[in-house]
Amino acid sequence: MAKAIKRIKKEIPTPEQEQSQAITDIIAALANNREAIMSTIGIIKHLQDMGILDALNGLLEKRTDVGVIAIQQINQPSMHNTIKNGMNTFKFLGQLNPDQLQIILSGVSRGFEKFGEKIDKNEKASLWKLGTSIQNEEVRKSLVTMLGFLEGMGEVFQGDKRELH
Repeated sequence: MAKAIKRIKKEIPTPEQEQSQAITDIIAALANNREAIMSTIGIIKHLQDMGILDALNGLLEKRTDVGVIAIQQINQPSMHNTIKNGMNTFKFLGQLNPDQLQIILSGVSRGFEKFGEKIDKNEKASLWKLGTSIQNEEVRKSLVTMLGFLEGMGEVFQGDKRELH
C-alpha cells in the first residue's frame, strides 16, 4: 500500500522567475504578431513625423484646462442648437433613400455645371426665352420634381399646423 501524502510542497516562483517568464511571454507574443506590430510602429512613426503625437501629449498634459474650456464651449446656448441641429441632420440623413439622394445630388451637380456654362457665355434671359424653356423636357422634369418636393414639404407643414417664418 502507498504511503499517505501528508505534505504538499507548492513551488512559488521568485520575483525574478516571474519576471523572466513575463519577458519570455512578451517576446513570444511579439514574434507571433510581428506583422501587426511592425504596422503599428509604422503608424506611430507617421504620427510622430506629422507632429500629432506631440499635440496629443500636450493635450494630455493640459487635459484639465482643455476640459474646462470644452465644457464652457458646450454650455453656450448656440452650442446646444448646434448639437440639436447635428442630431436632426443625422436623423434626416437616416430617413433618406440613398438611391434617390444620389439622383438628386447628381442633378444638382449637373445643374451647377450648366449654371457655370450660362455665366461663362454671359447669356441674358429674356421673358420669351424663359417662357420657351418650359418646352424643354429637362426643364419640365425639374419643375415637376421641384413641385413634388414643395408639395411634400407643404404636407408636413400642414400636418404640424405651423409655418416657418
